[in-house]
Amino acid sequence: MPANLPPQYLKIEAEFRQAATAGSRLEKLRELYRLLPKHKGTEKLQSDLKQKMSELRDEVEEGQKSIGKKSGLSRRVPREGAGQVVLVGPPNAGKSALLASLSNARPEIASYPFTTRNAQPGIMTWEDVPIQLVDLPAIATDFLESWVPTLVRSADAVLLVADLADDDFADGLEAVLTLLAERHAVLVKELPYDDDDESTRQLKTLLVATKLDAEQARDRLAILEEWFQARFPIVAVSAQTGEGLETLRRATYDLLGVIRIYTKAPGKPIDRTRPFTLPVGASVLDLARQVHKDLEHSLKFARVWSGPSSEPRTVKRDHELLDADLVELHTS
Repeated sequence: MPANLPPQYLKIEAEFRQAATAGSRLEKLRELYRLLPKHKGTEKLQSDLKQKMSELRDEVEEGQKSIGKKSGLSRRVPREGAGQVVLVGPPNAGKSALLASLSNARPEIASYPFTTRNAQPGIMTWEDVPIQLVDLPAIATDFLESWVPTLVRSADAVLLVADLADDDFADGLEAVLTLLAERHAVLVKELPYDDDDESTRQLKTLLVATKLDAEQARDRLAILEEWFQARFPIVAVSAQTGEGLETLRRATYDLLGVIRIYTKAPGKPIDRTRPFTLPVGASVLDLARQVHKDLEHSLKFARVWSGPSSEPRTVKRDHELLDADLVELHTS
């Protein structure tokens, strides 16, 4: 958690954890957002709070609509892995083929537009970290599923997919960006650190140029980079040949702004099979909360190994963790 949070923020945060209903949790999140200092060190926390508020607003609205009615099909995608990354793009951009190449999902893939009609999740692995990818229906000037912006706003990050086989790729991308922005989902290269508008969610975005194996694709890639590189980082890939896919895996992990933390219980072997993932800048106390809710109060100190050959250091609860740290939590 970023430093210099006011005492009132910590008090409301504790009340948020105890809140029993979606409505009361939403009100506590709004208080937290108002109290949060707006500077570069809190930009990730600002984004996380907006994400949670968006999800709770939807939950409250769905609950109100369902009063006295039979529950219908939910468009929500249960979150898995280190983060949820949605794939958005114009028709025939190659999102489904990309999902199939990167993950365990087997979506329907066809040459005609709007093949994807529902949210299709899959798990992609980068090294030992699982990341959830969600393919969403195509977005075009004359077609946008009403529920798609809601899922985009609730995601952790976005892969904006462009088609290097299409001469009109720029028009398709601009339509996607405009339609989502009109619905309070703004795709950005970097998160702002002084954003006071809680109604709009800004999401870190990576522009993925697909079909690198297509004829004249590299010529179109040069144009894409000239027009869009100032707005988004770009990774070019081919789902057919596999070119660029490993680079994309790493770039997607980096997009999430998280670190991997390994743990070991005192006197027991190291568990390197399932690392915990935490936001960059997280502390030992943040890790303890994720391991078990009771550790927040009982944790006394921790031993931390940074690097494969390092000696352990005894640290306090507020010690900031680094990627791939090994941590042993102590309650006495």
